[in-house]
Amino acid sequence: MANSAQARKRARQAVKARGHNASLRSRLRTAIKAVRKAVADGDKAAAQTVFSTSMSTIDSIADKNIIHKNKASRHKSRLSAAVKSMAA
Repeated sequence: MANSAQARKRARQAVKARGHNASLRSRLRTAIKAVRKAVADGDKAAAQTVFSTSMSTIDSIADKNIIHKNKASRHKSRLSAAVKSMAA
């Protein structure tokens, strides 16, 4: 347990930041799943729409250092390839 006042405060702040980061990470996973579901359903127009909104979500979460920029790039690349490979 934290003994000094500043250590107790940092512990409180860490709990708050952890909750915030977890919610952002959850939003990221939901965005990725939405694109994968649209691709699986086979509707290319819907998949492209969901893909474009998911890209901004992935970028914003990477900008906040919740995930690494390379991981964000990898997700975007794989989702883009999945949408492009769909039959028109």
